[in-house]
Amino acid sequence: MVKFAIGQAVTRVEDNRLLTGAGRYTEDIEVEGAARSAILRSPFAHARVRSVDTAAAKAAPGVIAVYTGADVEADGLGDLPCVPPVVNRDGSKRADTPRPILAKDTVRHVGDPVAFVLADTAAQARDAAELIEVDYEELPSTVDTEAAAKDGAPQLFDHIPNNLAFDWESGDRDAVDQAFASAAKTVAVRIVNNRIVVNSMEVRPVVCEYDPATDRSTLWSSTQGPHVFQTLLAKAVLKLDPAKLRCRTTDVGGGFGMKIFLYPEQALVTWASRKLKRAVKYVPERSEAFMSDTQGRDNISYTEAAVDADGVIQALRVTTYAAMGGYLSHMGVFIPTEAGTHMLSGVYKIPHIYVNVKGVLNNTTPTDAYRGAGRPEAAYLIERVIDVVGQEMGLTPDEVRRRNFIPPDAMPYTTPLGNVYDSGAFQTLMEEAMQKADWRGFETRRAESKARGMLRGIGMGYYIEKCGGGSPETADIRFTAEGGVEIRIGTQSNGQGHETAYAQILSDTIGVEGEAIKVIQGDTDEVPAGMTGGSRSVPVGGAAVLLAGRAMVEKGKKIAANAMEAAAADIEFSGGIFTVAGTDKRLTIMEVVAASRNPANLDDGMSPGLDEVHERTPEAATYPNGCHVVELEVDPDTGTVEILRYTIVDDFGETINPLMLAGQVHGGVVQGVGQALTEETVYDAETGQLVTGSFMDYGMPRADLVPMLDFNLHNIRCTTNPLGIKGSGEAGAIGAPPAVIGALVDALHETTGLTHIDMPATPRVIWQTIQDAKRQAA
Repeated sequence: MVKFAIGQAVTRVEDNRLLTGAGRYTEDIEVEGAARSAILRSPFAHARVRSVDTAAAKAAPGVIAVYTGADVEADGLGDLPCVPPVVNRDGSKRADTPRPILAKDTVRHVGDPVAFVLADTAAQARDAAELIEVDYEELPSTVDTEAAAKDGAPQLFDHIPNNLAFDWESGDRDAVDQAFASAAKTVAVRIVNNRIVVNSMEVRPVVCEYDPATDRSTLWSSTQGPHVFQTLLAKAVLKLDPAKLRCRTTDVGGGFGMKIFLYPEQALVTWASRKLKRAVKYVPERSEAFMSDTQGRDNISYTEAAVDADGVIQALRVTTYAAMGGYLSHMGVFIPTEAGTHMLSGVYKIPHIYVNVKGVLNNTTPTDAYRGAGRPEAAYLIERVIDVVGQEMGLTPDEVRRRNFIPPDAMPYTTPLGNVYDSGAFQTLMEEAMQKADWRGFETRRAESKARGMLRGIGMGYYIEKCGGGSPETADIRFTAEGGVEIRIGTQSNGQGHETAYAQILSDTIGVEGEAIKVIQGDTDEVPAGMTGGSRSVPVGGAAVLLAGRAMVEKGKKIAANAMEAAAADIEFSGGIFTVAGTDKRLTIMEVVAASRNPANLDDGMSPGLDEVHERTPEAATYPNGCHVVELEVDPDTGTVEILRYTIVDDFGETINPLMLAGQVHGGVVQGVGQALTEETVYDAETGQLVTGSFMDYGMPRADLVPMLDFNLHNIRCTTNPLGIKGSGEAGAIGAPPAVIGALVDALHETTGLTHIDMPATPRVIWQTIQDAKRQAA
């Protein structure tokens, strides 16, 4: 067996390059003679742009050009598009929010680009940007997710009343109403899913070079797949033949969904490069990333559950206000609607669901996908609901779940919102997690904490997500003259380890050692269309690699049979070697590649070589699921939280690489815990300024926030893809928030009586909650 076989804990082949400083990120791209650039951004959340005076900036040392919204309009450039359609409840289409790459007459959030300065050095460009005089007429702003949709709120666009970009619904409203009418009990809870600033390790630099001989541009940017925006940028914004634009991505320092999209910076740099007929480079400051990278989450949901006398949920009714920011981002409208809302049933046999999502514009940075992209919001909502139902019905967290779980014998199970779960043993995984977390012994530990004046709690979150489906991925696999193999594929690694995972799958399939396999990504000239997002790279892209490899083997059997003068049916293949059954005749796969160059070894119509291209269109999504159990302690005097134990039992189907799988879960958990406890995005209610606009103010999760994780697998093979796997890239970020908040509520309940606390539950929030409870009790 090759050492890169599927299932082995192979260390990542890319790590040596990245850890020794040999990685090549967008900022490392140096083009001789490139102009450097800076963006002047709006200091106001909402303002009319009366005039922009660039005279002093243009006269500054080293300045090459200064562009404004007037130049954008003069060149006939298009707006940044929001792609997905949404149909409103009344049958009308969602609104559009015109978004030029430089503001023309109005700015709608702090950080909105107003002018683009190009100079010989970055410092000169930044200095010149400060010389631009903009006459702003400040307008009233609104940053509240829910209040922005109310009568009297400041309006962002004249053609969008009450700032409602869309008003979408799903589910059977009449059936839900009937279930509520006959319910033994109804439970209501208002749930906040807090806004997140993504803060990937690498910001979003952009470099564009221009070739005057071909009138062609090459754009380098940090993305999750350059094909996603190539055509949009060329046709919709620049009014350019896409063949004139090559888009490339090198190593990427984190994306988390935020780097999928088309941004003003990519358009500005490409446009300026073509105008100046020279290379242009833009490298943002971290403070710009806080203002300009799409942000995540930011939902307020009013949720009601109709419950029977046994605590079994009969119906769910949800109204969600989803903040879209100042403009509709590339895929922003998809996230709170089709991307995640259909997962509201979670792992529970809820017969009827109705959901209404209102897309609200406000004067904040636009929102879009962030790790999980709608599924964490849905999982958090239903897990908080199930906990509150348990509390109000006098049921423990595990018992209320047992009564509501979808049983294994119901698989495949169709949810009321149309998802089809192929597999899952939810109660089994929950009970394994409880056993590993020593749930039974918790009360003894709670008493010990109480004796020390501390508040101890335990909670669980059971998540399921829909991922690993969607659009096709194509694997283009070629043998090289040097004896290696190249995989060209449109997904883009941004920390997941694609170079290792794809090599393992192909190595296991065709028997070539992993060191001989090279993965090529991130070049619209070189690789097929594709993208990374939705935990789909290996379930879809990996399946394409697997099926291409299998096709190579089948073709190789026919060539080997001809070369060894045997029947194709007698050819066996294992470990990279073709053999004639019952004989010592054998050829390695590389020898078969060589033999294919002899026409005598080819069947009629067969081409030389074993190169193969396979497009994989997933017939269904995958549904990874698992139980997270958190045990924590609260210091009532300070409100600080210490997570003492963190236990996970996950079902990811088959496993390609257990080491990388664990790494994905660990990273996701830290982000999920960060959202639950520390990551608070604050916009000033009066001015719309981003108050938490730096690492000094924004609570990024740190190493001491999360203990070592007790991570376990109970895998049930997925039936909807040939690898049998379920996507894992987002799971940790989905399971963590409800588990942490459930444990926190358990810790605080005896002292405060609360049944729910909103994220982020910072020390200030927890301390204030305890103080308020003391005052009420006095």
